[in-house]
Order: sequence, then C-alpha cells, then structure tokens
Amino acid sequence: MNYWPLLGIAIVVIGFALRFNPLLVVVGAAVATGVLAGLDLVSVVEALGSAFNDNRYISVTWIILPVIGLLERYGLQERARAVIENLRGATMGKLLVFYLGFRQITAAIGMKDIGGHPQAVRPLVAPMAEAAAVKTHGDLPEEEREKVKAMSAATDNVGLFFGEDIFFAIASILLIQGVLEGYGYKLTPLELAVWAIPTAICAFLIHGGRILAFDKRLGRTAK
Repeated sequence: MNYWPLLGIAIVVIGFALRFNPLLVVVGAAVATGVLAGLDLVSVVEALGSAFNDNRYISVTWIILPVIGLLERYGLQERARAVIENLRGATMGKLLVFYLGFRQITAAIGMKDIGGHPQAVRPLVAPMAEAAAVKTHGDLPEEEREKVKAMSAATDNVGLFFGEDIFFAIASILLIQGVLEGYGYKLTPLELAVWAIPTAICAFLIHGGRILAFDKRLGRTAK
C-alpha cells in the first residue's frame, strides 16, 4: 500500500500547531495528498474546484454574517446580557451545561446548523455566559472574561462534534462506513450511529464537569 498520501494529515497537524493560515494549510494538505496519490497538479485543482462547485450552499454564510452584524449593532448582545441579569439563579456553569445538552441533542437529530460560532456563540451564548459569571462572581479581570468566551466556543464545538455522529445521515458516518467497508467490515449507518451514543454521553459528562469546575475557579479568582 502507498502510505505517502497520509503525509497530508501531518501537514494539517503541523500547520495548525504552528498557527499558519487554516485555509492555506488545508489547501496545501489537499494538494500534497493528491500529488502523492499519483494525480497530476491539474487534476488536483479540478477536484478542489468541483468540490467547491458542488457545495455552493456554503456561500449562504456570507448572507448570514451581515444579518448577525446588524443585530449586534442594534443591541443583540446587550439584550442577551439583560436577560441573564434578570434571570434568578442563572450561573455561567448552568447556562453552558444547558447549551451543551441543547447542542448535542439538536445535532443528534440532524439540526447541526441551529447553533455555531457566528450565529449563536458570539451574539448570544458568550455574552450571556459572561453576564452570568459577572452576576455570580462580581467583576472579572479581562483575561478571565476572555476565558469565559473561549469556554463558550469550546462548548459549542464539543456539543456539535459528539452529537452529530448520532445522526446516521451525516457525512462523517457515511465516511466511517465507507472506510470500514473497505476493510471488510459491513455496518449500516444506523449501527454506527448507535455506537456514537455512549461517546456523546461521556463527552457531555466530561465537558460538563469541566464547565462547572471552571465556574467554581472563577469564583476564587474574583475573590
């Protein structure tokens, strides 16, 4: 077997570790993989162009972003903070654990685009988590506020990543099925999706524990 095409994975890992431009890293890894697999450079570029053309719906993102920007300009984040400030018993830990569960459940039934960083985390989840942390622990240093925002983004990532594989019609499940079938293991997408449930539960418990521990540590930092 020709293992040289796997060098593309190393390029991705090294590129991200060195914090190079993600788009250049991914394109470079794709070109390297194609060339090492025996394709000429023109064929690799054609494949990239065809993939982009077949997935043109990705341009919808550029329609959403101006809408989110206008909502933020007219006070969406301020309103989100006000909701949390007026909600009795709200804490950053409870809020993010709830969002983690919500993200996993919606991703598990195929609604993976209902959340996300630009449309949910930045305008709603992060400001609400920050307001809840300040409400519970008092004013926080700027560094701690940034960590709250980072935890909000991480919560979205974990919820989506470990929830979407439960939905058997997702591309990742079909990819796993194809790889296993190539090695002689014939499994249906539903069988693979069922085995993603224990992983999702573990991810919820582990990351939920990290969120609550972080919330407690914030209290000690504020004091």
